[in-house]
Amino acid sequence: MENLKRRHITPDVQSHSSPPGYVQYESTTPIDPYYGDEKNKFSKPPPPQQRIVYSSNKYIAFCQQYHQALIPGILTLLAFWTRFRQIGLSNIVVWDEAHFGKFGSHYLKNEFYFDVHPPLGKMLVGLSGWLAGYNGSFAFESGHQYPEDVNYTAMRVFNAFWGSLLVPLAYLTARQFKMSQRASILAATMVLLDTAYLCISRFILLDSMLMFFTCLSLYCMSVFNNCKNEAFSEKWWLWLSLTGFSLGCVLSVKWVGLFVIALVGLNTIEDLWEMLGDVQMPKKTYAAHWMARALCLIVIPALVYLFSFAMHFLVLYRSGPGDAQMSSLFQARLSGNSFDRNPLELAYGSKLTIKNYGYGGGLLHSHIQTFPEGSKQQQVTCYHYKDDNNHWVIKAPRLLGDPQEYEPDENGNVRFIKDGDIIRLMHPNTGRNLHSHPIAAPVTSGQWEVSAYGNETVGDIQDNWKVEIVDDLIYNDKERVRSLTTRFRLRHTQLDCLLYANNVVLPQWGFKQIEVICDKRNRENDPHTWWNVEEHYNDHLPAAPKNAYKSKFLHDFWHLNVAMWTSNNALVPDPDKEDILSSTPSEWPLASVGLRMCGWSDDIIKYYLLGNPAVWWPAFASLLVFLGTTGYYLARMQRKIHDLSNAQWDHFFYVGKTLFLGWFLHYIPFYIMGRVTYLHHYFPALYFSILMVPFLLDHLTTNMSNRTKWIIFGIAYGMVTLVFIYFAPVAYGMSGPISNYKGRKWLNSWNLVDKS
Repeated sequence: MENLKRRHITPDVQSHSSPPGYVQYESTTPIDPYYGDEKNKFSKPPPPQQRIVYSSNKYIAFCQQYHQALIPGILTLLAFWTRFRQIGLSNIVVWDEAHFGKFGSHYLKNEFYFDVHPPLGKMLVGLSGWLAGYNGSFAFESGHQYPEDVNYTAMRVFNAFWGSLLVPLAYLTARQFKMSQRASILAATMVLLDTAYLCISRFILLDSMLMFFTCLSLYCMSVFNNCKNEAFSEKWWLWLSLTGFSLGCVLSVKWVGLFVIALVGLNTIEDLWEMLGDVQMPKKTYAAHWMARALCLIVIPALVYLFSFAMHFLVLYRSGPGDAQMSSLFQARLSGNSFDRNPLELAYGSKLTIKNYGYGGGLLHSHIQTFPEGSKQQQVTCYHYKDDNNHWVIKAPRLLGDPQEYEPDENGNVRFIKDGDIIRLMHPNTGRNLHSHPIAAPVTSGQWEVSAYGNETVGDIQDNWKVEIVDDLIYNDKERVRSLTTRFRLRHTQLDCLLYANNVVLPQWGFKQIEVICDKRNRENDPHTWWNVEEHYNDHLPAAPKNAYKSKFLHDFWHLNVAMWTSNNALVPDPDKEDILSSTPSEWPLASVGLRMCGWSDDIIKYYLLGNPAVWWPAFASLLVFLGTTGYYLARMQRKIHDLSNAQWDHFFYVGKTLFLGWFLHYIPFYIMGRVTYLHHYFPALYFSILMVPFLLDHLTTNMSNRTKWIIFGIAYGMVTLVFIYFAPVAYGMSGPISNYKGRKWLNSWNLVDKS
């Protein structure tokens, strides 16, 4: 406890966020070795502030006086020049522009679509199209030429703008980490001249926005950490709030934003843990710190994330290609679909589509193809897109009374479907009936297969299903089955199993659609055994009254996020196909692989996503050097040998630990992901390792002369610049035969000049 008290006597000296040895002086200024040392902090006064003397030349003096604004400004202009230069050279749809340009088009046409990523980045792509005067009519087919009325150059410039801002952010973040000016400029230069960052920023993609908000989150966190001695001041609240806001934005672009949220979360936990040991801090103050962080780092990001989906739903008010991924009630509010003409209550003879209510569930579907094994009868699946093969007709059950009893009478009166009724579902396109039997399902072999069998005259009692109403989302009673709102189960009358679809994907013979089974486990509370009617046609029944169908925002929000999660997990490598674009995480840190972003014929402009070796190789090496240096210091500390003062050690460990954890959290999870991975997934992790390079150069050259430091940093500047100039064509576009660039194939693993 005595140690805890000693630790907090002078927090302005001990704080890892602002150690005196790093805060007040540039690396060119000698630092008193005792200042900030715990043992001697009372024996010597702080060194006096040196008087700033400007040059007698007014221009140089101006630069000296305003360098804090001039340097980031110049870096920003250089970033704009490198990112915008020849950005419209290729007039074809490059790589994932085919996806994200198309998503932007849906916003301009207000058509609902589905994608595995949150909406913020794609809404910004839509905004870029609107600013460019684009009307959303282009299909963005990969490799196709842009028409003259699509200002793709302006749209690319909009995306490149976000990528350009990484450069000044790198400089400003390095300054917040108390790096010297030369080291901070090196950090910005490495980001500026990395060919991979340059290339990915110049197209209509989400990565530049993802990178911007990731880097902004790190910057805001570093500024906030430097405000710790000003707790609850306006500046403190501002940067804590901005950290939360940027976290919400990065999460709203792609879910990999969770990794930077984890970094900020670990930093916050460590911060609060240190405060817990401060016996002089009042409990109310400590509780206020918890509440402030909960508000700014949990509530604000959550609100930003929710707001992005609220805007997504607001803008996309028309029916579109992504309808089937959403609940039927949500689809009912979209203009342009037929749901407003749905009769409200189901009856025998109704033609309908049936949607699985489980998250990510699709529409009950059949087609003429048969199972290759098992019964070899017609396949029944769940399908996520609208199709005539999704239609079914409710027929009289087999061997239960006179079939005429279920038909409309001479006055057009129909027999409505009630809880407990027995029905037969006939597939009108093929005439087959929904059927199950004691034959193992093709993938989930412990359950029974569901097939389509027979016709109107050929069949048996195993075509019969019992309707069990679960509840109704709008109406209180469970007497009848209603379109969209009633959730029900279909129980096989003979096998006593439930019709079930749990997002298990069939092999290629099933067109990668969802397996439908009859579940013997009778899990009545599992939403994947629940179904609802979506489209409903019956000439004997009137359309439902207006405003009969309403959905709730939070329900729609949750449903869409689960569908996104389910679809994202389904993006697994296909063992039957060779994917020359994908790569493994082990190939990323040393730039062992590149990515062809377009066709490779001689008559088109070719782009190769490849990192600058003078950036990537030192960046990865710096991580190993940090671990080795930290281990060296710790080993010597165990022997009572202190190479650094307490304040210097705290700062070294704080910055190095933050950057290493940032790299680790953004990189290692890809080893345990089942989904297919690509080179650009490494880009957020790369940023942290890039900052580690100037930080370590700064640290390891602390005791060297100013001249020696400039020589070392000059070599680093020169290597990064020269290698960039040599490799720049891979980012700016390679024309003519690719063999002209064979000298740039430094590694055999780069498929830069291979024909295949």
